[in-house]
Amino acid sequence: MPKVGMEPIRRDALVKATIAEIGAAQSLDVTVGQIARRAGMSSALAHHYFGNKDRIFLAAMRHLLSEYSTEVREALAAAEGDPRARVAAILRANFGPSNFRPEVVAAWLNFYVLARTSVPAARLLRIYHRRVRSNLAHDLRPLLGAGAMDAAERLAALIDGMYLKQGLAGGPADGPAATRQLLAAFDLELK
Repeated sequence: MPKVGMEPIRRDALVKATIAEIGAAQSLDVTVGQIARRAGMSSALAHHYFGNKDRIFLAAMRHLLSEYSTEVREALAAAEGDPRARVAAILRANFGPSNFRPEVVAAWLNFYVLARTSVPAARLLRIYHRRVRSNLAHDLRPLLGAGAMDAAERLAALIDGMYLKQGLAGGPADGPAATRQLLAAFDLELK
């Protein structure tokens, strides 16, 4: 007999275990069994909730995107309408402690790889990219006018580049250093 109310708790545990396992392996070369063991449950239960590893991984990426979205919204609210402060807030949110951890960086890099062959992953990645560019362009428009979209493209590419650099370098993630690089690039856009 299933325990009532356990599904959301178990799903969350599987999502977090997926991120941790991918971080440990630095690849998607993990099994549902490994993920389930880390979450403290059977692989049958993991398959019951998600169906397969790709679906678990996509749920993990949706979870990371939700956390990222929350951080960006909070950072934008604190910026109080100043376009320059709002762009800086978006850039900082990408490299905050919850978004720029080694296991999260590993998940992102593997997400990019999966998006090359998985239609649902490619769709989710397109949504993320559109949202980042749109958020940046919205607040760059009062500062740069017609050049806002091009600047948003460059800054978004630099965000991805900092994740790639960190993923290839390994070791502890240095969010403050990445933030400094992005803020310096933003300053150059304004000149």
